[in-house]
Amino acid sequence: MSNVKSRRELYSEATREALLDEATRLFAEKGFADTSLDEIATAGLLTRGAVYHHFASKKALFEAVLDRLGTAVVQRVVLVAAQFQEPMAAATAALDAFLTESCDPVYGKLVWQEGPLALGWEGWRRCEHEHSYALVESFVMALMESEYLERKAETTTIRLFYEMIGGAGLAIAEADPADKERVRAECSDVLLRLLAGLRRTA
Repeated sequence: MSNVKSRRELYSEATREALLDEATRLFAEKGFADTSLDEIATAGLLTRGAVYHHFASKKALFEAVLDRLGTAVVQRVVLVAAQFQEPMAAATAALDAFLTESCDPVYGKLVWQEGPLALGWEGWRRCEHEHSYALVESFVMALMESEYLERKAETTTIRLFYEMIGGAGLAIAEADPADKERVRAECSDVLLRLLAGLRRTA
């Protein structure tokens, strides 16, 4: 069976990506509530019908935007961490990469500020969990398996680190542009000190 995509399939994919590009830009500029599907369609030189062909609603479009942003960030964080074999060095590099990504105004606003408003608290939490929880889990478990951290209360430890890292992302997103780097540095310092405080001593 041929894996070559038809011209129609390629056009459909290109249209979907164009919609996501314009939606990302407009949601970041105006917010979810103040952005209409008509505006997104017009910006992409498409019809409202073309939008509905790919996305059932504005909420579904926003969720697809978050999915694309979250997937891209996770991929970049993983690539950075993969350069280090030692678990603590990999975890530190991953944290640094994530905090840097959180300084991006588009990612910060859409994921941490607009996300809960657009998808509701439970919908947003589910979306974030799907992207980030497994990644945090993998780093915490690697630290436990290497005996950097004591292997106890695994689920609770993972959950708390996941929540703290998310809190750092929100703190950076809410900071004034001129303060983002300072807040980022402070978040990094606090999280690394917390991690060091849990280091196995025997």
